[in-house]
Amino acid sequence: MAEFLYRLGRGSARHARKILAAWFAVLLAVGVAFALGGGTLSNAMSIPGTPTAQVTDKLAEKFPEASGGTGSVVAQTSDGKAFTPAQEKAISKIITKATTINGIETIVDPFASEAERSKQAKDIKDGKAQIADAREQLTAGTTQLDDAEAQLNTGREQLEQAISQAKAAGMYEPAKAQFDAQLAQLDAGAAELEKQRAALEENTAELEAQQESLEQGASLLEMAAEIRNVSQDGAAAVITTVFTEAQMDIAQETKDQLVAAFDDTPVAGVSFDYSSEVSQGIPSVFGVGEAIGLLVAGIVLVVMLGTLIGAGLPLLTALVGVAIGALGAMSLSSVLDMSSVTPMLGLMLGLAVGIDYSLFIINRHRHQLKDGYSVRESIALANGTSGNAVVFAGATVFIALLALNVTRIPFLGLMGSVGAVSVLIAVLVAITMTPALLSLVGTKILSRKERTALAAGAAAQPVLAPSPKKAVRAMSTKGAIGTAVVSIALLLVLAIPALDLRLNLPDGSSEAHDTTQYRAYSAISERFGEGQNGPLLVVADLPATNTDEAALAYQREIAEALFAQPDVVAIAPAGTSTDRTVAAFQVIPAQGATSVSTENLVHDLRGLSPLDGKFEIGVAGAASGNVDISEKLAQALPIYLGVVVGLSMIILILVFRSIFVPVVATLGFILSYFAALGGVVAIYQWGWFSAVFGVDTPGPILNFLPTLLVGILFGLAMDYQLFIGSGMREAYAHGASSRLAVVQGVRAGRAVVSAAAIIMISVFGGFVFSHSAMIRPIGFALAFGVLVDAFVVRMLLIPALMHLAGDKAWWLPKWLNRILPDIDVEGASLERRHPHAEAEGSPDPAVPAKSS
Repeated sequence: MAEFLYRLGRGSARHARKILAAWFAVLLAVGVAFALGGGTLSNAMSIPGTPTAQVTDKLAEKFPEASGGTGSVVAQTSDGKAFTPAQEKAISKIITKATTINGIETIVDPFASEAERSKQAKDIKDGKAQIADAREQLTAGTTQLDDAEAQLNTGREQLEQAISQAKAAGMYEPAKAQFDAQLAQLDAGAAELEKQRAALEENTAELEAQQESLEQGASLLEMAAEIRNVSQDGAAAVITTVFTEAQMDIAQETKDQLVAAFDDTPVAGVSFDYSSEVSQGIPSVFGVGEAIGLLVAGIVLVVMLGTLIGAGLPLLTALVGVAIGALGAMSLSSVLDMSSVTPMLGLMLGLAVGIDYSLFIINRHRHQLKDGYSVRESIALANGTSGNAVVFAGATVFIALLALNVTRIPFLGLMGSVGAVSVLIAVLVAITMTPALLSLVGTKILSRKERTALAAGAAAQPVLAPSPKKAVRAMSTKGAIGTAVVSIALLLVLAIPALDLRLNLPDGSSEAHDTTQYRAYSAISERFGEGQNGPLLVVADLPATNTDEAALAYQREIAEALFAQPDVVAIAPAGTSTDRTVAAFQVIPAQGATSVSTENLVHDLRGLSPLDGKFEIGVAGAASGNVDISEKLAQALPIYLGVVVGLSMIILILVFRSIFVPVVATLGFILSYFAALGGVVAIYQWGWFSAVFGVDTPGPILNFLPTLLVGILFGLAMDYQLFIGSGMREAYAHGASSRLAVVQGVRAGRAVVSAAAIIMISVFGGFVFSHSAMIRPIGFALAFGVLVDAFVVRMLLIPALMHLAGDKAWWLPKWLNRILPDIDVEGASLERRHPHAEAEGSPDPAVPAKSS
């Protein structure tokens, strides 16, 4: 590999303009691809096969009108008074117009909805009054029938007595015809009474049915009392929009047109705010925070490299690489379900590693120039040595990110794949474009003072390199013990908050307080209740029935059982399928979507199935989906962490040919990982230093952050271990004692590792102040993780443990030593094959040859 990179660097230097033209052609191509194929990015996420996904799929099949995504527009009066009739009419007019937007299934007019609710309540009240009147009339009719029946029975008794007396007196036969006529008259009266009683009973049964129907309606209306579209004071209204597509598939154009429909038609005295499902599109790719991060990185580069040209080259190559990666990723968003975080993650990684990888090659090249190498000779050798280390370092990050696919979580695997490709592009740019640029700038990569010294034949000392006059001594054993103990204690303390880690996806409450998403969220919470921001959708299978009345009775039975659950404040039927086999209910929890009580409620509702032994129920909705995703990710994390730890051990054994080094390096990674998680929990969940980091509302941690952090931090930690540990290994191999080799290795690599870490911290830190609530904690976790791993684990803890281990640090079983391939990461064999060409016969006149 080193020989190939040597030739690649030499060829890139020789054909510099062609190389640059090729990369800019690629950039142009992906730009065109993005313009033609860029699709929709979303903050909604899903995992196929979860309980929520199964319920959503059922809805799409049986009840498609209830399976689309939703979003809210919140209207509020500026003076805090109830909407005027004119304002209500104007808002309703906008709603009617917005309903015609392509991609919108329906928009609920809150004023019409409340009017319908009031009408239903009035109809039920009037119906109950009418039934009460009818019941009184039926009662009176029953009394009259009872009186008539009593009179009829009395008449029959009297007639029977008269017949008995007539028979006793022998007068029956002459009066028989008269008696028979009277009996027939009584029988006819009795028959008429029976007919009237049957009609009365039929009316009573009909009245009972009406009463039952009204009771069902009243019960359902009462259970839905807290589901309001207009606040009780009449000063706020929620305009619910139902889209035709699922949440992940809603076109950005549809969202933009919905927002424009309200913003372009202002209503006097009314303000409109939009929930995150409506207003949150593609996050800003580059903002003030990112610019500051790049500025800090530039300053570090200037200090380390000593020239503006030298500082500019890594920034230029990194920007080209991330532009290709980000545009390429977003060009696939029309054919892949892509989260808005995915291209941003590629941008973060590509920018950070792109600067560092280019820096490693440029730094080596500068040192070689100052040692008298010609420009092209130095470029080729730097690409074959430091470039080889860059390829290896990039490969570790690439593999770790690509391994996210083993979690079998599609959106996380896609994030890992996009991040891996971004790192791959950064590596390719570093080993081709960097040599080309170095060829074009020639010796201007050195400062004027360095060029003057070189021309005079005096090799300047490398910037930030240790003075050769300073004696190198091994650290004391007591100092090593103290350093190890303090480092481990510090990491464990930092990791303590991670024990309280709660996972979920951010909602409107996590947004900055000056955003429309937060204003919409807070308005709904304050005026309608927290649970209105995280409604659940419960879907029930109904027994086969041929009547709407039976289906309604089932709905009421289910609704009452669900309403009786703790933390359910309201429930309303959302409808039934056309075949009456599936019913949907909107359930409003007591607290918001990310609360512990709502998470518990999701599990409690699922635990009720089969409800009353006959209704299979499932739970869906954004809050339910977030719970499922968080649990799925939590289950996948140990598996992925095990894969990464195993990979770490294999890579480090190959590179360092040691057992001890891989073990302590991997344990150090685990410590830095949990310390980074602890920092995230302390700031974003507990709210420590919230004012500093712009955390307006602390809450659960982004559910895929811990898993994502494993892959990225592992790759970067291996980079630092490589540059620190390889120096130790080289010094030990050249005869230095094991403990002296530790100090020499640290001194040889600390400058470049410090610069690389500061650059990464600056780049990642710039995203801490992003406008996206998802990006901010990722940026902090990576920045803090790099800070801890580079400056505590790699520069303090690992050297201390290596010192304490002594010669045992480099022990490797002989049988394993024989079968392991020789991984020449630093390209030492390449240097032996291509010794430095001295002054005479130098093929490159760009640099005056150094006299012998």
